Order: sequence, then C-alpha cells, then structure tokens
Amino acid sequence: MSADPGPVDAGPPLVVLVGAPGSGKTTVGRLLAERIGAAFRDTDADVEQVVGKTVADIFIDEGEDYFRAQEREAVQHAVREHPGVLSLGGGAVLDPATRETLAPLFVVWLKVSASTAAGRVGLSAPRPLLLGNVRSKLVELMRRRAPYYEEVAELTVETDDREPGAVVDEIVGELARAGGPETAMVGHGE
Repeated sequence: MSADPGPVDAGPPLVVLVGAPGSGKTTVGRLLAERIGAAFRDTDADVEQVVGKTVADIFIDEGEDYFRAQEREAVQHAVREHPGVLSLGGGAVLDPATRETLAPLFVVWLKVSASTAAGRVGLSAPRPLLLGNVRSKLVELMRRRAPYYEEVAELTVETDDREPGAVVDEIVGELARAGGPETAMVGHGE
C-alpha cells in the first residue's frame, strides 16, 4: 500500500465489526462511532483509496487474491492507527493473520440471515462474489465464513428485523458491562 500511513500506533480500535455483506457493518459502525464519540473507519474504503478502484473493480481487474492481500494490509494498518470503530470487509476473517490480529480486540459479529442480507444488498448489487443468485451465494459465503466470525467475535449481535439503533444499543450496553476504556467514551460526543 502506498497511501499515507497516517499516525503510527495511535492505538487499537475500541470496537471492530465483522459480518457478511448486508449485516449492517457500515450503518451500525457509523452510528456506534457517533454514539461513543469516536471516528469510524472501513477497511474496504481504505483499500479503494489506496488502489484507486472500487472493490468490485479490483476483483474484476486484479482478482480476489490481489484484493485479499490489499485487505490484509489495510486491516493491519487500521488496527495500529485507528482508535475508534473499525468495520472490516466481509471476507477479511478468512485470512489467518487477520484473525490473529483481531484476537486481543473487542470484535462484534453482526450476524444476519441470508434472506435479510439479500434484501439489504439487493439482487443486482455490484459485488463480484455475489454475482448470479445472490441469496444462494450469500448462503455459501455465510456457511464458509461463520466459523471464522465466531472465532474472532467477543460478542455476537443478531441484526435481522432490528433497527440499527437497537443494534448499537446492545453493543454500547455490552461495552458498558465490560468496563475498561470504552465506557469512558460512552455518551461523550467529541
């Protein structure tokens, strides 16, 4: 990656969100960051900025292996540099080095059913891994990734039939119960 590395060792994220496409990582992440007075960052956006293409175009032009290498590096940078709320791309947990990096962090798996996720991403979403039958592709992605989401998550939050604010409330409540530096920020907008 050739982008400005930003601040070095700014601290680990307060919360890392993982989950399948359509689980609500970006929506919930932005709301959560606002609620706890922290910044929001998305590693897919980081990759797009560095490469200069959308994730879809990277997959089409460069291939999945290239994207995953860029994603792995983006996660490593973000974990060192972003002391706020961090959202990872849905497949980031497939990488063993990424799972190891996430081990000491407060990771929340936003769990969603394939039918809800399909409704959220749409049937014509520009997501290369979902080309064709979106619902069946999501079922397969979720089946393959679920053990990794479960492995890295300290908290699992169901997002089906829930408003993003209710999901944020659950995460904030868990942060408060867990104590530590996260609770000092809860309710303080900066």
